[in-house]
Amino acid sequence: MNVIARPTATPLPPLPEDRRAGLSLAEAGGAALGALAANKLRAALTALGIFIGVAAVIVTVAVGAGARQQVLSQIQSLGANLLLVWGANVRLGGVSLGAGMRPNMSWDDAQAIPREIPAVEAAAGVTRQQLQVVYGNQNWATWVNGTDPAWFTAHEWTVSEGRFFTEEEASSGRKVTLLGATVAESLFGEENPVGREVRIRSTPFEVIGVLGRKGQNPMGQDQDDVVVMPYWTARRSVMGAPRAFARSVGSISVKVAEGENMAAVEEELRAFFRQRHRVAANESDTVSIRNLSEIAATRDASARTLSLLLAAVAAVSLLVGGIGVMNIMLVSVTERTREIGLRLAVGARRADILRQFLLEAVLLALLGGAAGVAVGVGLAYALGSFGGWPVLVQWDAVALAVAVSAVTGLFFGYWPARRAASLDPIQALRHE
Repeated sequence: MNVIARPTATPLPPLPEDRRAGLSLAEAGGAALGALAANKLRAALTALGIFIGVAAVIVTVAVGAGARQQVLSQIQSLGANLLLVWGANVRLGGVSLGAGMRPNMSWDDAQAIPREIPAVEAAAGVTRQQLQVVYGNQNWATWVNGTDPAWFTAHEWTVSEGRFFTEEEASSGRKVTLLGATVAESLFGEENPVGREVRIRSTPFEVIGVLGRKGQNPMGQDQDDVVVMPYWTARRSVMGAPRAFARSVGSISVKVAEGENMAAVEEELRAFFRQRHRVAANESDTVSIRNLSEIAATRDASARTLSLLLAAVAAVSLLVGGIGVMNIMLVSVTERTREIGLRLAVGARRADILRQFLLEAVLLALLGGAAGVAVGVGLAYALGSFGGWPVLVQWDAVALAVAVSAVTGLFFGYWPARRAASLDPIQALRHE
């Protein structure tokens, strides 16, 4: 009986050492880039979701940070650790006259505060009135403040030209004044006003200084549109008052010493005025106190809330972009099933397949993230330059956005990559 010998299978040549060890990261990255380059339009459309999400994150963080910085700088421009004391609502014959409508604080109250409350660094009463200031043929309507040198300390004012008035000038009622930057520019233009003479209600005043620029306060008022003179000069020369209110002030600026508890000093001030104004226990306060640090905290909290809401919208965009990456990667796995089967058949490891598809997803997300960073930073600066929005690009947020885009690609690309790596080579080769 003849025995037919079956041909023996020719063994495949051994894989090179680097193939048996698996693809290197550089080789896997190159393969991933090649796969993305083969479908440029699809890759660009897939990265669009990541691009929009990252750009939105950067813009919202920049606008939110800029808004918070603007609020804090405006509060800081008023003076650090500052409490403003105003007259509270006054009732006369059962009729509510409103807050500050009847003077109930005096210059003497302001002088007594630092003596009675050790935590207070400076306190200055202010009487103010809107008046016309005249220089030559120029005139300007502005707020004229009559106060003491302690007011400059409380509000942390500086001078850009000249000097402040002294205690001796304040107590003697010297006719000297300082101009805010807005007033100085409106009356004198480029000319230095120091040493010049302005008239207020026909009374001549020597300009001894120009106040440093502060800009707008949190209420949008121009702090530089002001003229400051000694309290007794204002009372005797330009404002006047009935005898009963000859020493009255409209508000008192109180600067709390560094490191002291603002809330505790506020309560001490309330007690001080209740005792000084002889307020009964069942009666309401005669003054209203504004803590500017609380206003800053409230506005900062509002800005943070808005930023979080906008960031949540951006996070949804990233989520949608991540789902798009996963969807396209699944399509890519289906399209390249035979290729995957062939690579597995000739000795590629499943880890190589997993690594390549993961790298494709991560690179796809990173490309979208990089484009989003470029557009987001550019848009943030454009809003600041042309839209007048306060923006502050935070580069740690930029780095975080790029890292998040990479993590998004890794997270949403893992399932398609694992699915590709788990394909059976025989079944994959039969795929049509």
